[in-house]
Amino acid sequence: MVNLNIRQRIEESENSLSSYAAKSRFSRGRLKWEEPCPIRTDFQRDRDRIIHSKAFRRLKHKTQVFIAPSGDHYVTRLTHTLEVSQIARTISRALNLNEDLTEAIALGHDLGHTPFGHVGEQVLDELCPGGFKHNEQSLRVVDLLEKDGQGLNLTWEVRDGILNHSKSGIEILGEGWTDIGTIEGQVVKMADIVAYVNHDTADAIRAGVIAENELPASAIRLLGHTSSQRINTLVSDIVSYSLAHMGDVNLTKAVIGINTEILEAANSLREFLFDKVYNPSLANKDTAKAQKVIRLLYSYLLKHEATLPREYALRDDTVERKIADYIAGMTDQYAIRTAKEISC
Repeated sequence: MVNLNIRQRIEESENSLSSYAAKSRFSRGRLKWEEPCPIRTDFQRDRDRIIHSKAFRRLKHKTQVFIAPSGDHYVTRLTHTLEVSQIARTISRALNLNEDLTEAIALGHDLGHTPFGHVGEQVLDELCPGGFKHNEQSLRVVDLLEKDGQGLNLTWEVRDGILNHSKSGIEILGEGWTDIGTIEGQVVKMADIVAYVNHDTADAIRAGVIAENELPASAIRLLGHTSSQRINTLVSDIVSYSLAHMGDVNLTKAVIGINTEILEAANSLREFLFDKVYNPSLANKDTAKAQKVIRLLYSYLLKHEATLPREYALRDDTVERKIADYIAGMTDQYAIRTAKEISC
């Protein structure tokens, strides 16, 4: 029987990737050393660990934007994650980057998101000493919380991409946008934007929060009148811009970018969504209920630390940190059900 190390063969094939691409055999490594897999590269292994994690499964029952929607076609945190992965892989393949690393970052980028989407994140950020950010929590999930406190022991490159995918309030390609360790991480950061400005627009129209004729006309005229047109326009422009600039020999670091006119249109659509859809002042009864649930859970657990599940109670962190970990890991329905139980 031939002793064929398939991983080494795949690693050798990565030599044909762009000079800017991350190569798995040159990874900065894991938090704890492990014997390499004979079949999968380190980045493939990370992707598989994320997919098989409990946190990944729970994403299917976590809100993206609209809480407790009545229809079956609203985006969840899981479908958002899959859309980001698909878009990011398309861009990476077109640019001859490391598709396995791109996919791993994309699949893990929102593992730390709270129940009720950004509403839950905003409440935990108010309540927790030191604040709460879902990207930092996503890293905490893969480093500490998964596998009963052992973590997933992912590579530095995947962990860096997960931690630095979040844009906060800055515009696309705004200050600090490229503060991320790999070009594949930049790809995921851009793909995240492409995904949510399109599916959140569609969901907002479906929910009656906005009408299609309210969308910024200049942006829609340039990007397209349907989600598929807009995604195609954005992805095509990202690829063409990035390919042109990756050929610049004077670059010390490649930048995943987008042409000025398309960038302005994308930022215009994003700003419209923040103003008309994401703005906390637009809270409806479901949003108010979600906020009440998170506050109730947090205040109750502060007074009854002994009721925390064993895997959280045994950690050496502060009680506030343990509570934040527990609540952030909940699905929407589990949070509602738990709040109802403690209210009885």
